[in-house]
Amino acid sequence: MIVRLMGEGQWEVADDVRPHLDELDGATERAVEAADDAALRASLEALHDAVRSAGTQLDHDHLGASDLVVPPVDLSLDEARRLLAGDAIPDIPG
Repeated sequence: MIVRLMGEGQWEVADDVRPHLDELDGATERAVEAADDAALRASLEALHDAVRSAGTQLDHDHLGASDLVVPPVDLSLDEARRLLAGDAIPDIPG
């Protein structure tokens, strides 16, 4: 599968990594629900690290669609809330 790390590019990651990424995504959602900025940052960092360690970065000129998009590590709680609500966030950094 192709995973986009916002601000870094796209990575090709084996499909069997998906359950681990889903667990980390769940931690991100729980951090937002708890309004825990430190936990949000930690879970986003863990997602980025998991993708980088399990995948291979694609050339920056690769224009394929992403199966998953991971927000930047510096995403604010407010931006994360809007993202989880499905609102467009045109000004996310990265």
